[in-house]
Amino acid sequence: MQLVSLLTNKDVLFLMRGKLYRSCVHSCILHGSENKENELTLQQAEMRMIRWMCGIEVPNRFTCSELREILGMDDIIAMVQQHRLRWFGHVLRKDENDWLKNAWILKWKV
Repeated sequence: MQLVSLLTNKDVLFLMRGKLYRSCVHSCILHGSENKENELTLQQAEMRMIRWMCGIEVPNRFTCSELREILGMDDIIAMVQQHRLRWFGHVLRKDENDWLKNAWILKWKV
């Protein structure tokens, strides 16, 4: 709630709002994004927050990509996929006898 005044303040530049959003809100959103079923809900919630930060009430005035470009942000789905790939890379580099690697290999083979 303390960030609300900064994220919606008209005196704060859009790029600064985007940086604040990425550093604080994205990290919280990405923390709970393990399920593929949540991607659409994450994207919808992010777009509502972006429109709210930009002060745009009519969704048809700007496209999602235009608003993200104004704020200097990437798509949340792309970020979730990037985080998953990074985690998968960590798992692949583990020893062959590691329990985590064996559990992930079993999960993806099924």
